[in-house]
Amino acid sequence: MTRISFDKPLVNPVALRCRFMVEPAGPRDQNATGRTFAFVPSEYQPPLKKQLTLHEKDEQAMHEAKKTVIQFTIVLAITLASLPLLAENNWPQWRGPAGNGHSSVADVPVRWSADSVAWKTELPGRGQSTPIYWENKLFVTSSLDDGSKRALVCIDLKTGKILWQKTCWEGTAEKTHSMNNRASATCVTDGKRIVSFFGHGGIHCHDFEGNVIWSRQLGEFGGPWGTASSPIIAGKLVIQNCDADDEACLLGLELETGKTVWKTKRETIRGWSTPIVVQTGDRSEIVLNGNSSINAYNLSDGKPLWHVTGTTGRGTPTVTPARDFLVAVSGRSGDMIAMRPGGQGDVTNSHVVWRSARRGGRDLPSPIVVGDYLIVTRLRPGLASCYDVATGKELWTQRMEGGFSSSPIAVNGLVYATDESGTTSVIRPGKTFELLATNRVAKDGSSEIFRASPTPVQGRMLLRSDTTLYCIGK
Repeated sequence: MTRISFDKPLVNPVALRCRFMVEPAGPRDQNATGRTFAFVPSEYQPPLKKQLTLHEKDEQAMHEAKKTVIQFTIVLAITLASLPLLAENNWPQWRGPAGNGHSSVADVPVRWSADSVAWKTELPGRGQSTPIYWENKLFVTSSLDDGSKRALVCIDLKTGKILWQKTCWEGTAEKTHSMNNRASATCVTDGKRIVSFFGHGGIHCHDFEGNVIWSRQLGEFGGPWGTASSPIIAGKLVIQNCDADDEACLLGLELETGKTVWKTKRETIRGWSTPIVVQTGDRSEIVLNGNSSINAYNLSDGKPLWHVTGTTGRGTPTVTPARDFLVAVSGRSGDMIAMRPGGQGDVTNSHVVWRSARRGGRDLPSPIVVGDYLIVTRLRPGLASCYDVATGKELWTQRMEGGFSSSPIAVNGLVYATDESGTTSVIRPGKTFELLATNRVAKDGSSEIFRASPTPVQGRMLLRSDTTLYCIGK
């Protein structure tokens, strides 16, 4: 395994200071091709090639962003051939290359309108999965024919042309919530394969030409609200959260074959969070939000490692890295918790850094950390809140134009948050609320619903509604 970590704070927000630590591949990597990177994301990922010209306030945001020193590694859920390709050219999974919602893409627009759309593509069926891309190919999932058909769609990044559409599953549609969609989980790629998950519709692996590598069913996923947990790739494994009301488990599957390597039982109740993988010492830990606790599992065999209790609300948001700890938002009213990874068993009393109450409303989006600030958006009511990441102290809460189902991302020290109407608010994190822009692409009175998160790409921004994919920029 090749590890990349920062040995000091970023002293130049554009020049990335890092060191490489090369270790022999462990047992789980014996059949690996290419290199698997464990990556330490900074709270601001600077562009590697093009230095930005910033206004004075932007420099202040950059200054805040570079303060954080990351003290544990986030294991990238992809196998790569080169770091620059990862850092600048790809968004291969839910929440981006490092799983933290940050992008190093330069020249992403701050302000736009319907006139800024480079291309838009009407998608087959409906879906809520966030677009991912590798080089010049975009991938999204879709549900067609009232959910009786599930598809993987490949799109040309430059033109928006649909290159191919492959049916992954056909059958009787399961129940789902009116706010959910049977194609809500974001797919993941390692640059060779794309893995897509549809709950009752199974999990599937295709190559970049749309050929099936493997396909299998994982069960019924009992419950009235459907599924939304995205798969991730860690080394030679696909990790899939299978929380449901009939049987709940966490699965480790062989990336090459789809065969089960391990299966770990979880609390039997619905859930929609996507796991992340963190490196704690010489141990790779899968960390996953849940109904009543945050749990960690050993990557190699799936065995439980530690848990923190005290959450309520099914733990929809993905756990988010922040400095040398992790932050979890519960999903409903309850405590937002910061905790250190590592340990064994119940570490609630020993590893919790802080708790901060979240009262009322519904938290679907995952939070994001930029420098000293933690930004959390909310579905009901439509609010954005900022916290001191070190203490959990609330700094401000602002009512926004609409409610948020998608998760915010960070580009060049700024936060982009898209509400359900397709309005993207660009916020400068700080001790006081500062809104830089309010951007819209959908026409007034449009019935489109935006629940996919924004995707930054090569100086542009991708926004996906339930029916349409927009590319914004030059």
